[in-house]
Amino acid sequence: MWRSHELRRGYDVVIVGAGVHGLAAAYYLGSAYGIRNVALLDKGYLGGGSSGRNTAIIRSNYRTTEGIPFYNASVRLYEELSQELGWNVLFSQHGHLTLGHTDASVTGLRIRAENNQVLGVDSRLIFPEEIRRLVPTLDVSKRPHFPILAALYHPPGGVIRHDAVVWGYARACDRMGIEIHPFTEVIGMSVKDGKVQGVKTRRGEVSAGAVLNVTAGWASVVSAMVGVPLPIVTHPLQACVTEPLKPFLDKVIVSATLHVYVNQTDKGELVIGAEIDPYQSYNMVGTLPTLEQMATYTLDLFPQLHRLRVLRQWAGICDITPDYAPIMGVAQEVANFYMDVGWGTYGFKSAPISGKCMAELIATGTTPKLIQPFSPLRFKVGHLVGEKAAAAVSA
Repeated sequence: MWRSHELRRGYDVVIVGAGVHGLAAAYYLGSAYGIRNVALLDKGYLGGGSSGRNTAIIRSNYRTTEGIPFYNASVRLYEELSQELGWNVLFSQHGHLTLGHTDASVTGLRIRAENNQVLGVDSRLIFPEEIRRLVPTLDVSKRPHFPILAALYHPPGGVIRHDAVVWGYARACDRMGIEIHPFTEVIGMSVKDGKVQGVKTRRGEVSAGAVLNVTAGWASVVSAMVGVPLPIVTHPLQACVTEPLKPFLDKVIVSATLHVYVNQTDKGELVIGAEIDPYQSYNMVGTLPTLEQMATYTLDLFPQLHRLRVLRQWAGICDITPDYAPIMGVAQEVANFYMDVGWGTYGFKSAPISGKCMAELIATGTTPKLIQPFSPLRFKVGHLVGEKAAAAVSA
């Protein structure tokens, strides 16, 4: 799949973080621009960070005029990714429903549906009768504490196998001669005359023509190594998986009011996610209160699951910006230091287009139009994006 390498003394580009974003950026640097003297460094095993700790939901039904085209471009790349990589990433577009339980939430969903339609994304507002037809097992009665009033139906949404995406990109990078270095922790940076000169690791120091920070959850720690402050806070996000059942749910179900989302895997397990933990932490251990919350609100939606057993629980860490939109671009404080960070709970959705855009920026020095609104400068000039309304369980 991919080879082991000795760490060489220098590279044209060093990417800190060998998750899906780092791998995608390396892949497009090599495939689109012929830049293959690239090293991906990760402190753990390949895909062991947020790329392996998410629930791999893919969608583009965001709210802002900046976010909708960006995530839609990512969905389009995901649709062709198996063919491009020659590797099945198991993308299943079986539909995504965001539930509305109050008048205010339904109004928000209506605005999102209209914005989606204007910008060419397939989303529409549907009501209990149609919801019942699409998901017969979902409780659309008046019994729950928060009855379902409507839903934003997004047919192109679905789920993907996160490990398959990571392995597919890694395999393609390796075949181009791009080096992947797991268990290579970055402990510092060399900066001279306002420019990043190299990266210090526990395996030695390497020089770098450019450095890209794609460390989900740890982004502010890495950027601080070169003196670049980021307006990011890091929160754990927990999820769990149940024992397998026979197929009964072929849609992704999300409730921002209940702060829970549910989908069924091809193995029959239910993947259930929660809201981000209310405290800032780098802890990746599941907690009983969050498990109780996930179980309680899942039973509000699917009361017939009351005897279902949970097999395992885990947490990832999310770097969250003030406007719930990413930070993508080159740092102003130091030259040749690039950032693709601040993804909150939706980084996996954006990986292909993020990697493609960051590769173009590094290779050409020109910022692609799709990511111009996500520049780190926006916090200084006050041009925030405001994507919180579409961040689902993180809102």
